Amino acid sequence: MDTHLDTPVYYIEGRTDRAGNKIGSLLTELYAKSDSNFEELVFLCIGSDRITGDSLGPLIGHRLAKEHLNRCCIYGTLANPVHALNLQETVESVKKEHPNSLTVAIDASLGSKKHQGFVTVGQGSLEPGLGVKKKLPPVGDISITGIVNLSGAFEHFLLQTTRLSTVMELADAIVSGILVAHRQYFGTRRPSLLAFFHPEEERRRSLTKLTPLSAESAAARPKGS
Repeated sequence: MDTHLDTPVYYIEGRTDRAGNKIGSLLTELYAKSDSNFEELVFLCIGSDRITGDSLGPLIGHRLAKEHLNRCCIYGTLANPVHALNLQETVESVKKEHPNSLTVAIDASLGSKKHQGFVTVGQGSLEPGLGVKKKLPPVGDISITGIVNLSGAFEHFLLQTTRLSTVMELADAIVSGILVAHRQYFGTRRPSLLAFFHPEEERRRSLTKLTPLSAESAAARPKGS
């Protein structure tokens, strides 16, 4: 799957009270716009639990796994993270074990100062490691990222010094949104709300401003672990 540069990517401020509802409404709409014949949702939560800035995906996977959501499968938790070293193997397993699924890829990212602490939601895959020239498979039919810190120089240092409170706020918003979408999509459908959201142009101009971090964090993993 390729990253779709012409597909709108929606930005939601993670710390607002209604962030979960906004994320949930967007996800519900994107589920409906996808193949209506999918049998289950697969949440592919990418990242490492060893570095604060890259722990967003595993933290979300850990929390979703405790919900035991109907028709949902979770890959990537704190106990069993999905990162650069096992991503290809995991993607192949998902294709084999869940051939009629819709995959939602979740990862941490870096972005501009004005978007730090924001959640992005979009239709199409994300490419882990894109900004660090790592060749990893694009993943997901729908992508969610949490912008944990600023893009630029010294990204290893930024990952290691990212505030846990920022990661937790983003995780809270994303998990809440996923739960809202699960109730809406598998329960009573609601009218489309996409018209009330305005996609940012920044992502479409340059993916370097929103870079998934899994490959970066793998390189920074302590030796001998």
